Amino acid sequence: MKLQTLITQFVAWRQSLGERYESQQNILNSFCRRIGPEVEAADVQPEQVNAFLAGAGPITLTWHNKYKTLNGFYRYALSRGYLTNSPLPTVVPKRPLSLTPYIYPTEELRRLLAAAFTYQKRRECLEPETVRTILLLLYGAGLRVSEALSLKMADVDLRQTVLTIHDSKFFTSRLVPVGAQLNDSLKQYASRRRKTGHSQSDDAPFFVKRNGQPVNLFNLQNAYRRILKQTGISRTDGSSRQPRLHDLRHTFAVHRLTTWYQEGKDVQKLLPQLSVYMGHRKLVSTSTYLTMTPELLHQAGQRFEQYALKGGAQ
Repeated sequence: MKLQTLITQFVAWRQSLGERYESQQNILNSFCRRIGPEVEAADVQPEQVNAFLAGAGPITLTWHNKYKTLNGFYRYALSRGYLTNSPLPTVVPKRPLSLTPYIYPTEELRRLLAAAFTYQKRRECLEPETVRTILLLLYGAGLRVSEALSLKMADVDLRQTVLTIHDSKFFTSRLVPVGAQLNDSLKQYASRRRKTGHSQSDDAPFFVKRNGQPVNLFNLQNAYRRILKQTGISRTDGSSRQPRLHDLRHTFAVHRLTTWYQEGKDVQKLLPQLSVYMGHRKLVSTSTYLTMTPELLHQAGQRFEQYALKGGAQ
């Protein structure tokens, strides 16, 4: 069977199971282009696979993502008798450490929001209020960037102070309540959006550019890079990866956990609620956002000390 035909069949099978399988499909399509769509799947050689996995640099998480996708593909092909052996490497290198998220201190968050009004040196496609409101939403509600940019007018219920997130990362939808201050900011943006004459239909994008078209990731990332440059916010831990938009979601989780510790709440009981709020299928997924900061360690240490002393007194 031709490689392209087998990949198409495999992807269709995965999607029939209810998986989106978009990023994996992109990897498999890239693999097919590299090898050749008309090549027989059984003729793919180990050195060709190794060259695809290796790319142009050292072993990274991308290597492992590509390997995991190809491993699933070849297991499918072997189990159905399309192949008799797999060209994948038998020795898998150690997975590199994941990127440590950047947790924005409160003072930096204030600078980011203020710079949303001043970073533009000329009139651009995004209104400053649009950029600021999106940043507020990413931090204030812990949304994924794609979730914020996908919001429609009907998804933002300002009267009930709740957002409806449709068909998110895991084909799930959820309701996300927002606080009063964040809701007021959304109201102000919606009012300005209405006065500017943008569409008010239910299926219109909530966040729009000056021309009424939806804000896309490229628009937002370009604006954010310039905001970071203006504010001088950068990592000082030696990492080559600078603070990202997605780190606002990490910051939301860490700040929420820290607040619960400070308020003396039962964090273990509240963690499942945070997991549902953030749209995770498993509680372990939420733990990846709870990067330990000095403040969080201090709060956790105090809680443990109080617990230990209480136990000792008994």
